[in-house]
Amino acid sequence: MSKIKKNYVISDLEVVDISTEGKAIAKQDGLVVFIDGAVPGDVVDVMVHRKKNSYAEGKVHQIKKLSEDRIEPSCKHFGTCGGCKWQNLNYAKQLYFKQKYVFDAFTRIGKLEFSEIKPIIGNKEAYYYRNKLEFSFSNKKWLTNEEIKNAEQIENKNALGFHIPGLFDKVLDIEHCYLQKGLSNDIRNTIRQYALDNNLSFFQIRDKQNFLRTLMIRTTSTGEIMVVISVFEYLEKELFELLTYLKNKFPNITSLQYAHNPKGNDTLNDLTLHTFYGTPYITEQMEDLKFRISAKSFYQTNSEQAYELYKITRSFAGLTGNETVYDLYTGTGTIANFVAKFCKKVIGIEYVEDAIIDAKANSELNLINNTNFFAGDMKNVLNEHFINTHGQPDVIITDPPRAGMAPEVVEVLLKANPKKIVYVSCNPSTQARDLDLMRNQYKIVKTQPVDMFPQTAHVENVVLLEAIN
Repeated sequence: MSKIKKNYVISDLEVVDISTEGKAIAKQDGLVVFIDGAVPGDVVDVMVHRKKNSYAEGKVHQIKKLSEDRIEPSCKHFGTCGGCKWQNLNYAKQLYFKQKYVFDAFTRIGKLEFSEIKPIIGNKEAYYYRNKLEFSFSNKKWLTNEEIKNAEQIENKNALGFHIPGLFDKVLDIEHCYLQKGLSNDIRNTIRQYALDNNLSFFQIRDKQNFLRTLMIRTTSTGEIMVVISVFEYLEKELFELLTYLKNKFPNITSLQYAHNPKGNDTLNDLTLHTFYGTPYITEQMEDLKFRISAKSFYQTNSEQAYELYKITRSFAGLTGNETVYDLYTGTGTIANFVAKFCKKVIGIEYVEDAIIDAKANSELNLINNTNFFAGDMKNVLNEHFINTHGQPDVIITDPPRAGMAPEVVEVLLKANPKKIVYVSCNPSTQARDLDLMRNQYKIVKTQPVDMFPQTAHVENVVLLEAIN
């Protein structure tokens, strides 16, 4: 095959797989082609926009043959919005490829020995599963090709929605999002319309100016709603009038908050949040436990599947009531509190101090008195002195971020030498890498994938390890 240059078309590629980032994969004469907009089973022509020695990246130029697994996306924003990239693939096949991803990671990356991977636990609903969404205001919305043709007729260029992937200053105006159920869409659309009717300025991202900046909406399975609006320019009269309007329009909002954010980034973690109405938190329920979730708290964004994930974690731990459990990367202590009544005590460790405050508060809320939480860098906290002070762990539960555990943390974990390790991961690739580092001391007993994020390539995976000796 002759050398393929940028912006050339490769014809008649048969899509055979999907990458861990969610892009379709085709192969031709040793060249791997990653494709946006295709699904396995399609035959397509691809417009290449990036070319390296062994691979190329591109978009579908023309579909020659439709896959039997291709379906019509539900969302009108599909293909432009950066989320829900698998909406054109039926859900059964999504689960198939997520299961395959876990198997491939374990065999190709970790080269691990394991008996089986249990069938993935799918989500009951393919849409409306998230309990948290964050939107951005912009006075320069992303224009579709049709809108560009009629640009002179577009008077309103304000947007409230999601950033276009790879373009920090472009925001897609979202009419209806299929990720969050309840009043989420009504609240967002009402805020947008109120802002337009009252000439409130939308954030100018490049020049860092104007009024409305970001919107967060959080919900719980118990029906509680949190709304947080951040502003760049603090105009108290306009802000309070907007918040009052929302309070009256949506009496179901249980926590209405605001923040002044004049910084260079959108994060709320280092800002002071003010409660305009209701409580500074919302409360989630799981079995007989209640969890208070503040605007800055981490909580699994799929409440129903989080319950399934935690039940698996607890089951894998096989607690009898006498164990000392260490919960690494405990976050707000959800797993720690979930397993606490089934063991002697739980020690939770987390880097973020605010999360530890929430973890302690959740234990107090549920009258749990056998948990203890510590903030700090894992490799510094979990040392020999710490273990001598708080007791040898019988079980370690670890739920690290996507990057997995640093080698130093794996080394400390191995020195702790628990009888069992339950490894919860949102990235099977880094999980497989870490498991490889533990193969001489631990064997894989059970593996259970869980789909937390339908319409995406992401998958959670829980592994039970037992000490070899």
